Amino acid sequence: MRRLALIAAVLTVGLLAAAPAASAARAGAHTIYFINRTPVKIWMAASPGSTSGRTGWTVPAGAGGSFEVSQGWNGRIWGRTGCHFNGEGEGHCATGDCDGRFECRGWGDIPATLAEYNLDSFAGLDFYDVSMVDGSNLPMYIRVIHGETDRSVDANGCLSSGRCTTEVHCPRALRVPRGSPDPVGCISPCARFDTDRYCCRGPFAAHCSPARTWPIDYSKVFKRAEPYAYSWSGDDATSVFTCKGGCDYEIVFGVTPPSIAHPPRFPALSLERLGVGPLPVATG
Repeated sequence: MRRLALIAAVLTVGLLAAAPAASAARAGAHTIYFINRTPVKIWMAASPGSTSGRTGWTVPAGAGGSFEVSQGWNGRIWGRTGCHFNGEGEGHCATGDCDGRFECRGWGDIPATLAEYNLDSFAGLDFYDVSMVDGSNLPMYIRVIHGETDRSVDANGCLSSGRCTTEVHCPRALRVPRGSPDPVGCISPCARFDTDRYCCRGPFAAHCSPARTWPIDYSKVFKRAEPYAYSWSGDDATSVFTCKGGCDYEIVFGVTPPSIAHPPRFPALSLERLGVGPLPVATG
């Protein structure tokens, strides 16, 4: 979330120097639609919540809904899986859990695929992205329903031909639980190994990149699955999207239909080093 705020701040400084005044953002709320195209029930969460104060939703497979957020909303949305709650809204989720509450009061546990928003941050311009910086638990993409955008993922989860949404095929080293044959999520190498190299900190903070700095470039695991999403913290160039004109959005939990998806190719040797082998097209 800090990443989007910093990007917006840099652009704001540059644009203020070039423009005499900022235009006013649309007055009123933004609508965020959501749909679950996975075969499992999802307990979606938002922090902060909707204009009504709601922060948790139960979304069965094939179901969807919508909610409104206020102008200038800066928040994140994620899906929780494997949840069990009692009548008081207390329980636990296998992924994305937020202190055992159905109605979250803050961010959830990692790994969780995130939809991040910084709305109306400058001159009515929204910044948004899908992030797997801390890992992934569900396939997800965002598309613009209303507004003017520089580029947008389409209804099938594709940004362009061959750049579509597929499952993350997690190497054994990043699986949650660790090494599980049936993982519930795929955690980031920084969270798993907590080293300066994988976390791009200390002596590796400057000019850090997965290809040059990390012992194994695990970012490819996430970037292959969702080429338009953040695969590590410095992945800004291909992962930040903008929209203006009072934009509304749809969050889709699910993958591109197999007949459409064509994942980008990476060298087979690199994939073998990651422990995942040749990756098939996702079947949903």
